[in-house]
Amino acid sequence: MTLFDLLLLVVAGFFAGLIGFVTGLASIVSYPALLAVGLSPVAANVTNTVAMVGVGVGALSNSAREVVDTGPRVWRWTAYAAVGGVVGAIVLLAAPEGSFEAIVPYLVALAALALLFQPRIRAFAGGRDLPRTFSTAVFLVAVYGGYFGAGAGVIFLALILVCSSETIWRASILKSYLLGVANLVAAIGFAAFGPVHWPAAVAMAIGTVAGGWCGPPVVKRIPPGVLRVGVAIAGFGLAAWLALR
Repeated sequence: MTLFDLLLLVVAGFFAGLIGFVTGLASIVSYPALLAVGLSPVAANVTNTVAMVGVGVGALSNSAREVVDTGPRVWRWTAYAAVGGVVGAIVLLAAPEGSFEAIVPYLVALAALALLFQPRIRAFAGGRDLPRTFSTAVFLVAVYGGYFGAGAGVIFLALILVCSSETIWRASILKSYLLGVANLVAAIGFAAFGPVHWPAAVAMAIGTVAGGWCGPPVVKRIPPGVLRVGVAIAGFGLAAWLALR
């Protein structure tokens, strides 16, 4: 891998980190960039998971108070996300390649649809929080995040907005935190047993930390309705790309 390739991954990592925090679509930038510098699909997948830990690190360093202020329930969600990330990593390393990816476009499209109609869904639920549903869903999405991850941020964002009364600002922070936990535990497994390309992972992680750190102030300036609809539209685009690639 050349110096130019590594610099390209740093730049791609920055935009993946920023886009990942704002929209939850980091992998639409990072995964193709890893393929473009010559990594195989499996190596790109596990390397991407390791590098995406940087998004959560960067975002948390600029918004830790919001996570702590969520209260004791955030630690329960952390545990579900961690266990799910471990399961997802095991599935990726043990299952036949592509065994889970067939349903991914439908999951992302469903999350985008839920985001688009989130106000109506919340009204239908009477504005009530759905803690049991959310805890179970955190585990399932973390499994997917540890396995593949493209669009997992969109799904997390949709779940938080539909199952709780959190604002989109806080939902964006919690989404990045929970996905970061799932990525972290999966990355530990990949570091030990997976074909991680470490120069590429480190180069991209440098960019994702910087991009993740820049994310919270950017989201704070975007009108909530615009952000929600924009992420939903981008989610539909990602679903189409995943279905056709």
